[in-house]
Amino acid sequence: MARCAFLGLGVMGFPMAGHLAASGHDVTVWNRTASKGEKWASDHPGQAATSLNDAVDEADFVFMCLGDDPDVQAVADQIIPAMQAGSVLVDHTTASAELARSLYAVCAARDVDFIDAPVSGGQAGAENGQLAIMCGGDEAVFAKVEPVMDAYAKAITLIGEAGAGQLAKMVNQICIAGVVQGLSEGLHFAEQAGLDPSKVIGAISKGAAQSWQMENRWQTMVAGEFEHGFATNWMRKDLRIALDEARRNDSRLPVAALVDQFYAEVQAMGGGRWDTSSLIARLKNADKR
Repeated sequence: MARCAFLGLGVMGFPMAGHLAASGHDVTVWNRTASKGEKWASDHPGQAATSLNDAVDEADFVFMCLGDDPDVQAVADQIIPAMQAGSVLVDHTTASAELARSLYAVCAARDVDFIDAPVSGGQAGAENGQLAIMCGGDEAVFAKVEPVMDAYAKAITLIGEAGAGQLAKMVNQICIAGVVQGLSEGLHFAEQAGLDPSKVIGAISKGAAQSWQMENRWQTMVAGEFEHGFATNWMRKDLRIALDEARRNDSRLPVAALVDQFYAEVQAMGGGRWDTSSLIARLKNADKR
């Protein structure tokens, strides 16, 4: 079993670190708000560190699950000099590919390995240990860390060199944005047409319109319940990263750009913490104007 440090105990990191500990790894956690680390240590075998350096000291694998590029950069700047030679830094944060490539180079200069490994599956996937993980980095390093990440994953794929994991996560978010908007419009149309949404979904979910979002979110979308983990604020951050990258690689993302603005409307409605299925709320809100 490995000595692991897990940095960042949000709705994703808290259960992910728990799965590591449950798999028998020696886990030390750290969170900016120390009380979360203490809560984790009271719920799981393992310990909470009061400082970043204490958390990563002697760790074989250091996992980060933070918020955005500046958060990752600040933590990485502190921990990389403190990590032991031959250890592996794994970033589960959804961040830019540019940052992933930079951290790979910084780590290599200090004989530390790096893998960018953003995840998909949301809070439920983290809690159930069923995340999909998209990785960028060297094959030999991936082979070392894959069995450890298996504690909270249902699928782990090495996409390519450093940064490729983050690029794949951008593809994931681009696809989700279009699917959720389409489902929102379909459900809104069904209701406006006086149809029974349950009958409509029962019919179309057996055909080409089927999606994970349809299977798992249509009922709560119709009910106006948007408390299912991954928040609109975070989706806008992810789409910003994807749209920035698209400008660099000359991709055209008209639907993603439009849906990003629709999420801005949801934020303006006070729905920044609603989950991403809340796109339907702006359509229903338009009916009231």
